[in-house]
Amino acid sequence: MPKSLDIRTGEVIKELCIALGYSQEDLANACEMERTHISAIERAVRTPSLSTLFKLAEALDKKPSEVVRLIEEKK
Repeated sequence: MPKSLDIRTGEVIKELCIALGYSQEDLANACEMERTHISAIERAVRTPSLSTLFKLAEALDKKPSEVVRLIEEKK
């Protein structure tokens, strides 16, 4: 069974953070969000809005389309 969109989104955000050596706190500060919001996205408890996805992509040095592509490709 394929993973849900929320799970894949959280996994991609977490993997990109790890690749850059960012903590949840680092990403939260870069996006002007609470760390708990980042944690909830990574755990698939919350779904990021489109504007949040754009903020996350910018903070992770990716184009939003690249992040979406990674989410789409995630199995």
